[in-house]
Amino acid sequence: MQMLLAQSYAKNMGLYGERVGALSVVCNDAAGAARVKGQLGLVIRPMWSNPPIHGSAIAQRILEDPGLMAEWKVELKSMADRINDMRTALTNALTQRKAPGDWSFIKRQIGMFSFTGLTRTQCEHITSVWHVYLTMDGRISMAGINGSNVDRLADAIVDALSAAPAAKL
Repeated sequence: MQMLLAQSYAKNMGLYGERVGALSVVCNDAAGAARVKGQLGLVIRPMWSNPPIHGSAIAQRILEDPGLMAEWKVELKSMADRINDMRTALTNALTQRKAPGDWSFIKRQIGMFSFTGLTRTQCEHITSVWHVYLTMDGRISMAGINGSNVDRLADAIVDALSAAPAAKL
């Protein structure tokens, strides 16, 4: 097998819980493709017997209707732009507060989440003191940040860096 690509449309189409996505496999030759197809058939057979249809029907309707597709693209761009704006706002807020280190990497990341580089101890501090929730490896949802809470998040990060300064940023 040369490549295995799994795609989920749950986030970019808002179809959580609908198991909408695709699995693409590229093999070196037809014999390898046949073996992979056989193994995948064994794994996915239970899902094919009773697959969910709502998510795929929604996705199909949007993707086949030029008007709905155009509307979806506008909404998707709006969401991506808002997340990018929050990345910039958080980076600026941390810079204004003179948070140690270079935080510009937050603006260069893409997607709904950001890896902050915070340590487990710093994440625990932010959660217990500031009640800001993120995974203990420092990953935070950028979609949960808005103009009303970005300054508080920056304050929490600066406080955590001061309280547990072990991070190398």
